[in-house]
Amino acid sequence: MVLRIFKAIWFLSMLATLGVLLLNYASLPQTVAVQEDGISQVSIGKEAFFYLCMGLLALINVLVFIMNKVYPKQIDFRTWFYGLVITFNIFFIISISLINVYNSSERFNYNNIAFAVYGSLGLVILWTVAWPVYVIYLKFFPKQSISEV
Repeated sequence: MVLRIFKAIWFLSMLATLGVLLLNYASLPQTVAVQEDGISQVSIGKEAFFYLCMGLLALINVLVFIMNKVYPKQIDFRTWFYGLVITFNIFFIISISLINVYNSSERFNYNNIAFAVYGSLGLVILWTVAWPVYVIYLKFFPKQSISEV
């Protein structure tokens, strides 16, 4: 049951990420600044940025289908993996939005959005660490059937 809920959330997060990418692509300038080094900026073309993001999103989200084929019986692992991809999609949404705001002509205090970027990155790290902790927990406290209790 939980796997089905995570599948639905994953699908919605994938659509939301794609929607955010398309909306932000429309408002980006021809050269997109992705990093600032003191006086100089590291920038790439608008189309290169779009296709790089699209390729990365496709690669991450296609891994869900690969894991379903490789581990068809391990529902716990697949559920965790869906959650991991959901956290990556959340991180991509926030990162793409930050790059769009950075490249806009508006004055914006970037310290206001730092908590969201670091929070989404922390969520990815926390979810990544959750699987090994879960496996160790199951080793020490194996599941018991109801009849054994």
